[in-house]
Amino acid sequence: MADAPPDSACAEPRQLNFLERLLLALSKPASSIAPAAHPSYEEGDELALLQREFPDFDTRIAGRAVLEYGCGSGYQAVAMVRIGAGSVVGVDPHDGARAQAACRASQSGLSDRVSFIPSVTSACHGRFDVVVSQNAMEHFDDPAASLADMLACLRPEGMALITFGPPWLAPYGSHMHFFTRVPWVNLLFPEGVVLKVRAFYRQDGATRYEQVEQGLNRMTVRRFESLVTEAGFRIERRRYTAVRNLHVLTALPVLRELFVNQVSAVLRRPHR
Repeated sequence: MADAPPDSACAEPRQLNFLERLLLALSKPASSIAPAAHPSYEEGDELALLQREFPDFDTRIAGRAVLEYGCGSGYQAVAMVRIGAGSVVGVDPHDGARAQAACRASQSGLSDRVSFIPSVTSACHGRFDVVVSQNAMEHFDDPAASLADMLACLRPEGMALITFGPPWLAPYGSHMHFFTRVPWVNLLFPEGVVLKVRAFYRQDGATRYEQVEQGLNRMTVRRFESLVTEAGFRIERRRYTAVRNLHVLTALPVLRELFVNQVSAVLRRPHR
């Protein structure tokens, strides 16, 4: 049996080096950490982030065929149909998440308008008015391929609404804040140190950021912009939200990487 994660009342684990002991000392008691789970939402709040980042979100999807890329457990897919989307297809490679999503659609009586698939196929190409992706861009194994999928699925006048955060170089861009509140822990501590301490809280055997649950592809603001351009999209509108409302920093190339906490963009095909 694996050793139990350390608690604040326990002695420090043996066989840790100085940096590992330091980070562990700056981390929360393991008994206070809930097991990993897909995000859940209160009824009525499922679309709060999308509506905040895209104030005209409801109008953009009204009566439209929507593809949700990275749909998780289906909260947003079902909610989009409830507020007027014509139909929604959710894409997620995780069998468990799709099963929960299908159950949620069935319980809502919306299975005829909401469906879920593990990946995009050629049958999806050119079928959708809107592609939506919420807090998934930093988790895709191959974000370039994911953006290419999104573009291929859009009709000529369609749009992609993408929002994600925090990006990799933000204070909590490593997504390790569930066990430590050290900002920029991925910059201050070597990867091996962070993942070794994380192993006291998550038993998935991850030794690299890419191997954690849902994966982390180290997506920065600059990399996202480059991938969008390489995929063939043009940015119609973008919104970068900085920590502590330090929005002036979003215009500064280096500092924006460290302080932008949410990236949102409306993407279109290039002008012909």
